[in-house]
Amino acid sequence: MNLGFSLWVVKWVLVCLLCVSLHDSDQKKMGRNLTNAVIGILVPLPSILFYLSFLNHFDRNSTSPLWSWCFHHPLLLANLFFFFNVNVLFWVISHFQSSHWMIDLYWTVIPVLLAHYYATHPLAQYNSWRSIIVILLTWVFSIGVCLPLYAVHVVDKPLNVWHFVAAAVCLCGIVIAYFADTQLHDFVTRNQKLKELGKPLAANLERGLWQYSRHPNYFGEQLWWWGLVLFAGNLGHGWTFIGSLINSMCLVYVTVLVEQRMLKQDYRAEAYRIYQKTTSAWIPWFKSSAIAVKNKST
Repeated sequence: MNLGFSLWVVKWVLVCLLCVSLHDSDQKKMGRNLTNAVIGILVPLPSILFYLSFLNHFDRNSTSPLWSWCFHHPLLLANLFFFFNVNVLFWVISHFQSSHWMIDLYWTVIPVLLAHYYATHPLAQYNSWRSIIVILLTWVFSIGVCLPLYAVHVVDKPLNVWHFVAAAVCLCGIVIAYFADTQLHDFVTRNQKLKELGKPLAANLERGLWQYSRHPNYFGEQLWWWGLVLFAGNLGHGWTFIGSLINSMCLVYVTVLVEQRMLKQDYRAEAYRIYQKTTSAWIPWFKSSAIAVKNKST
């Protein structure tokens, strides 16, 4: 087991143990949290043990149909692992718990697990520095679609300027998402305090990044994933853009749902309609001053 994989295992255990450290000190709730942590740690073990068994038993002259298939189809094998862990095991767990919340833990570690899977597969051939850069970036912001990680670990080419451009795009996405989410958290917190004091709530967040985009947090997240596509495209695997495209399409749908919910809230509906007319949906841009002036004059 290499160092990267060992670090991932440590991270996974720590994430699961967060379930135990929730604020409640109630004995019953602590027991339930401990159970959830144990489940979270145990769920990926069958797939991890199977993969380690494959690495230990396979060689290029193997006559085993199973190991041979795993060797020649790394992408299909990754999808089978995902299907087994997410679609099967967590589906069963959700029926016992009457809740799907535990899958949220997985979105923070699945990208990292996939990165180390592609890097340790016997067919892997890659530039070590590029692999380190992508894996480190994935550790920082490990949410979403990971097809570009496959491309990074099947092509061994020297680093070039486009890889640094891709890294810069990813880092910009992380920074934008961080500040956007921080500003949103502060806004929600202030509104909660106003509600407790019985004062009118602020209708919209139109400061900071939210002055230039209605969903800057989504924009930052998409920058991250399309930055990874730049890595893959520069290695001749531009087809991996399909993962980020599907991710973007899903987020467009989420954006529509979020805005419909905003318009259903009486205290902010009118202000939000004006906000929609004057402010870009995703890509940060200057407000539409002509519409803004017209709305102010009416």
